[in-house]
Amino acid sequence: MKLITQKLVGLLFLAALNPTTALAQTEPKVEYFDISDVRLTRSAFKHAEDMDIQYLLALNPDRLLAPYLKGAGLEPKADNYPNWENTGLDGHIGGHYLSALSFMYAATGNEEIGRRLDYVLSELKRCQDTAGDGYLCGVPDGRKMWKEIEQGNVRAATFGLNDRWVPLYNIHKTYAGLRDAYLVAHREEAKDMLIKLTDWMERTTANLTDEQMQDMLRSEHGGLNETFADVAAITGNKRYLKLAHRFSHEIILNPLLKQEDKLTGIHANTQIPKVIGFKRIADIEKNNEWSKAADFFWQTVVNNRSITIGGNSVYEHFHPADNFESMRTSEQGPETCNTYNMLRLTKLLYATSADAKYMDYYERALFNHILSTQDPVQGGFVYFTPMRSGHYRVYSQPQTSFWCCVGSGLENHARYGEMIYAHKGNDQLYVNLFIPSTLEWGDINIEQSTSFPDEEGTSVTVTSKKGKNKKFTLNIRVPEWVNANELLLTINGKTEKVEISDGYVKINRSWKDGDKLHISMPMHLRAIDMPDHSHNYSFLYGPIVLASRMGTQRQDGMFADDSRGGHIAQGPRLSLQNMPVIVGSTDDILSHISKTDGKMEFTLKGVSPENYEGMKLEPFYRIHESRYMAYWPVLSASEVQKRQEEVARQESIAQALEARTADKVTCGEQQPESDHFVKMEWSETGNDGGVQWRETRQWFSYRMKTNGRKVTAVRIAFRPENNRDARVLIGDTEIGLFATAPNGIIKLPVKSDIIGKSETVTLKIAKGNKNITPHIYEVRLITDNP
Repeated sequence: MKLITQKLVGLLFLAALNPTTALAQTEPKVEYFDISDVRLTRSAFKHAEDMDIQYLLALNPDRLLAPYLKGAGLEPKADNYPNWENTGLDGHIGGHYLSALSFMYAATGNEEIGRRLDYVLSELKRCQDTAGDGYLCGVPDGRKMWKEIEQGNVRAATFGLNDRWVPLYNIHKTYAGLRDAYLVAHREEAKDMLIKLTDWMERTTANLTDEQMQDMLRSEHGGLNETFADVAAITGNKRYLKLAHRFSHEIILNPLLKQEDKLTGIHANTQIPKVIGFKRIADIEKNNEWSKAADFFWQTVVNNRSITIGGNSVYEHFHPADNFESMRTSEQGPETCNTYNMLRLTKLLYATSADAKYMDYYERALFNHILSTQDPVQGGFVYFTPMRSGHYRVYSQPQTSFWCCVGSGLENHARYGEMIYAHKGNDQLYVNLFIPSTLEWGDINIEQSTSFPDEEGTSVTVTSKKGKNKKFTLNIRVPEWVNANELLLTINGKTEKVEISDGYVKINRSWKDGDKLHISMPMHLRAIDMPDHSHNYSFLYGPIVLASRMGTQRQDGMFADDSRGGHIAQGPRLSLQNMPVIVGSTDDILSHISKTDGKMEFTLKGVSPENYEGMKLEPFYRIHESRYMAYWPVLSASEVQKRQEEVARQESIAQALEARTADKVTCGEQQPESDHFVKMEWSETGNDGGVQWRETRQWFSYRMKTNGRKVTAVRIAFRPENNRDARVLIGDTEIGLFATAPNGIIKLPVKSDIIGKSETVTLKIAKGNKNITPHIYEVRLITDNP
């Protein structure tokens, strides 16, 4: 409790700096327990926690630490891990690893995890001590880059900074890891390391103007504003709050302050950590406007841009809120990191509101997305969770896969205990999630026993450590999926009156040792349309999203290798033409579903084609290593034939093009470009109606593969404009100039001697006779024949 007290002192100190600011929505309404006070008991969550321990211990810390030792000029004890860890984002998993170890040690007390935590901290301290100025970073050749920044030489792009792959995002993971090691795992040395690293960043950016800072923040930078605000709270020093403001990206903040949704087309997970920072700063300095901005963002993303599992975005970007077509067709559906960060934002918003609506979202996203992103059989984490019917997920492997969602995945399954309970002082206890667990709360223990969601309710037993009665109010969340009139409450077997206030069943009494409460919460089927109201429905039983297994055929790359694109499920995309649809009216969708008595098993009828009649539904989080379906189109009988014909036509065109494609890059999207080692000079990205683009006043290039095929043309999709043109080069050879083309598609022939037998070529797009290129959407290397 000592560290929590120090943190609160910092909060009070900073609140005094601005006493006239409105206090609404920034004062804590509830407090969270230290995660070490909570222990999971037998459940799917406990199993996921145990699997995560295995994964954490399977990783070699010396390989994760190698980038840091190199950055300090020390000899590494082992080679970098592959994948993102030796291709530019070196060291980012190390920061996540430190956070995950901290949470897991606090959540379980596992001694080996504790020893691993201490070792990683000691090695990082050795690196920082060697640096001598607080520096601690794994960015390749980072000293040179940071020196350029310090001197005012800032060359920022959306996913790059001074020719490095998102170094600010990278170093944020180190900051967050040190913070968690101190606040969560109570490692005192981490506090000193965190402050030294923060002082280093303050000095590095001290001479940058506000304009230069905002320009630099165009580059993805994680939640640096949040961590600097945390340092301000820990130390009580307002200098660090100023630094947090300096790292707050105004181009994202300002529309939110005006309650404007300007999110379409931008990289989703770049923005969510920024908003977490806005809220953290707001809570510290009692800034109601920033708090409202963060809440507006949350409302917009949750209500308008998220699907039923709680996830959002396609190809990592926010698509138009009124068009979820890409969500239904893409193999790159919601990204796990997005939901990881949305839950962190939700935690902050709930703390200052105690509004149960935040917990309704938290529960849905936790059960249906986060829990579903770890393979319960083999272990491993998921990057994309496709909503394309009949597709599948890819799972990481400990020695090959080092994506961002591996980093957040390591943390996710160590954090399950942090939101089950909350309290207000010593007389209000909140039960927010129905997860089997125990809680130590002063002189009493709380045990929650349930097999939820198979059991439609939960039990809470109170045990007094000293045998004395304790008077307090027990608040049980009334979830949005339950009919309050159907709640049944018993205490020690006796039925009690249900009293509901502010979204909670409230039981105020003097609790004695052994008292047992049980609350029955009948669950019901619901059908929820996609937010664009396209008549594509997901089925839920209570908060649980239901889905259907669709076979195990051709799940190519289901267990990822170390390739840059290994996180994407690149196996055959089953034809949507042949996917089942519900034939009928949207008014009676639920009449198509029947439940097996006493089980979380359901049968769906009234489906076309007939071979899918009677398909089985089950909780989505229980489906693994399988193709699946989680959304069903609802069509009238007359619409079914028209849909099948149009889908067949579109898919035939798309499949023909894919068959002729040796390699492709979607321009302006982080992973496709980083997987193809994008380089550039004076280049920008943006979106046209949700479609990403890249343009340049000089050039940009990709390393592309022929994959053993005879490439005969480069196919480019772009927006034709009379005052723009572009040259296309392979290596040093120019193959064509373009400005306009029918439908914005041009194919430039490639002579056989230009590529020859090369497996890898550099494709460059440069400005032509005009000052700037068109918006380039996509480039492909294609062949004459499939």
